[in-house]
Amino acid sequence: MNILISKLNPKPIYEQIKEQIIQAILNGDAEVGDLLPSVRGLAKDLKVSVITTKRAYEDLEREGYVTSVVGKGTYIAEQDHDFIRRKYLKRMEILIKNLIEESAMIDLSLEEIKDLVERVYKEGK
Repeated sequence: MNILISKLNPKPIYEQIKEQIIQAILNGDAEVGDLLPSVRGLAKDLKVSVITTKRAYEDLEREGYVTSVVGKGTYIAEQDHDFIRRKYLKRMEILIKNLIEESAMIDLSLEEIKDLVERVYKEGK
């Protein structure tokens, strides 16, 4: 698993780590039972604080993506991909509602919103 962090990204580093691990799980790049790098090893590789990687791993464990075994390491836990997808879709719905509310402030039409989303989508690819 290749984790890349960016100091230019406005998200905290622990969130960047967490999101990339979740993405690897959803893409099938990380499978149930795969061993993640140690907290210290990942911190060293990424040149970040151990506290930062520890926080990412703790969040992942609390959310059910990984499981930790004392003295052995942190492993990818079994996932309910449908549940994860529904969770992300719900989060996206909230973001879209916020987008619509903000677009109403400047009187954007649905067509203009679609064009904006399409442009941003293409830029992200």
